Amino acid sequence: MNKNPISLMKPEVVAMKQQAIFAFNARAKSMDHVINMTIGEPNFPTPQHIKEAAITAINDNQTHYTVPEGNHEVLKAISNYLNKKYDLDYDPESQIITTGGVTEGVFSTFNAILQPGDEVLIPSPSFTIYGPDAKFNKAKPIYLDTSESNFKVMPDTLRRVLDEHKKIKIFMFNYPSNPTGVSYTEDELKALADVLKDYDVFVLSDEIYSELVYNGKHIAFPKLLPDQTILLNGLSKSHAMTGWRFGIVCGPKDIIAEINKIHELATTSISSISQQAALEAYKNGFDDPIAMREKYRERRDVLYAGLKKIGFNCPVPDGAFYLFAKIPENINQDDVQLANDILDEECLAILPGSFFGAGGEGYLRLSYAASMEDIEGCLAKLADYVKTRSQATV
Repeated sequence: MNKNPISLMKPEVVAMKQQAIFAFNARAKSMDHVINMTIGEPNFPTPQHIKEAAITAINDNQTHYTVPEGNHEVLKAISNYLNKKYDLDYDPESQIITTGGVTEGVFSTFNAILQPGDEVLIPSPSFTIYGPDAKFNKAKPIYLDTSESNFKVMPDTLRRVLDEHKKIKIFMFNYPSNPTGVSYTEDELKALADVLKDYDVFVLSDEIYSELVYNGKHIAFPKLLPDQTILLNGLSKSHAMTGWRFGIVCGPKDIIAEINKIHELATTSISSISQQAALEAYKNGFDDPIAMREKYRERRDVLYAGLKKIGFNCPVPDGAFYLFAKIPENINQDDVQLANDILDEECLAILPGSFFGAGGEGYLRLSYAASMEDIEGCLAKLADYVKTRSQATV
């Protein structure tokens, strides 16, 4: 064996670093009495009828492999759900794959499409897995800073970047957005689709927060550009099912067949029990997200008003459950140092905006997928920190 076994490893993997979010959360969890506002996870339990469906499946010994794309009864339920919710028309036999969450959906799709030297256009700030997944495939992430346009991609900017970067193979689109909570109107989406149709580019549309939209109705991007769009979605956020690891990838028949080759290499098939829980969610859980969404709206409004009072400015989130708050000018603008100071001094965990890439510097991301008690505690601790630091700088 080589004296340095690491030298035998894949260079793209060795070059990767642990995601800063995980390291920060590990530090927060090692401390006592921390209010944690970092976690992008519903604090609601999975609805009871879904849990009971899974228990029944276990007792009925439905504990064996399924075909890689998923149990066909589940695929039919997904197709029906997407049709009724978003007016999408996917053939359950050939246009849908069940995946181990959206995370695996991104991984399998990137691996199926990208070649060394390709580029992936990623609006930034963005969810943290997209760039590393691109690099893993020897592709180059191209980050589009949206901080000067209210965290939205502008059509003229999109066209300019696509013209400048001829090797872009995938436009990685996420809305409602993690980390900003920003979403798009139908007219805004149509304007982006009008640009993208002129280029040989796939749109990988991560719409995992589609059920958590507070104003109007979520418009699915594949409705506007079906031949180029690969849809990512799932049940983690809408039905409080993060631990079930259930996601979906949908798109044109020929493209889905190729992605499924990677998916089956990665997982064989996802948990049969999770699939039975998903079947119940898609068949009988149409209204499950409503009560949770209204609770999130209440929490958003309390957190937003409290942050404004303290001196943090941020866009009012259209969806998801995050506030992306600009640090007040009278305190430390280094968001990483600030977040660590707040954790040490106030036992309050908030993520630095720069963890989410270009355009996130000078911001903090707060998740309001937390109890109202924690939100109020967070605001009290932040107010105390800002007051102390403001006095210290006078």
